[in-house]
Amino acid sequence: MALLRQAGGGSIAFPAISTGVYGVPPDLAAPIAVATVRAECAAHGEAEVIFACFDEATLALYEAALRG
Repeated sequence: MALLRQAGGGSIAFPAISTGVYGVPPDLAAPIAVATVRAECAAHGEAEVIFACFDEATLALYEAALRG
């Protein structure tokens, strides 16, 4: 997000990184990703953030984290 701001951008997409081949459990990764983005936006201003989910199960986890 720091690079987005340095470049003057207003939106960014984050894939559910490391939840596939590297084996990070998606149910742990989603809340961390959402909390981190929320904290960044609270500290440095809003940005459009798209969480790219690879399947319906991952999408459901991100939707739950965003509601929470």
